[in-house]
Amino acid sequence: MDVKYDLTSYVRVLKLASTPSWEEFSQIGLIAGAGIVLVGFLGFLIYAVMSFLPGGV
Repeated sequence: MDVKYDLTSYVRVLKLASTPSWEEFSQIGLIAGAGIVLVGFLGFLIYAVMSFLPGGV
C-alpha cells in the first residue's frame, strides 16, 4: 500500500474537480428529484396492487 501514490492521485482528482454552475446544479437537482418521485410512485403502485390482491398487506 503506497500512501504517497494514493495521496498524489487524490490531489490530482481534486485539482481537476470544479464547482458546477447554477444551471448545471439545478438540472442535476431536477433529474435527481424526478428519479426520487418516480421510485416513490413505483413503490406506491406496488403497494396498491399488493393491497388489492388476496392475502396482501
